[in-house]
Amino acid sequence: MAQPARRHVGATPEDPPVDPEAIDRAYHYHRARRNARLRRQREKAQARLRFFMTFALLVGLALFLLLTIWHQVQKVFGL
Repeated sequence: MAQPARRHVGATPEDPPVDPEAIDRAYHYHRARRNARLRRQREKAQARLRFFMTFALLVGLALFLLLTIWHQVQKVFGL
């Protein structure tokens, strides 16, 4: 039967000391990634809003032109 692997508890003398600059670099790296992700989400939401506003404006303009043309056709041909 296989034996369970041994676990090392606590730090051993062979472990290298912790580099505080590496911790700071990792902190800034992950913070920059998080900020970039949030910025992309905000830009995506703003782009979606701009798209729907432009779409609504174009649909409104098309309806206005459609009704204006229909009115002129009725006026000219007496429908």
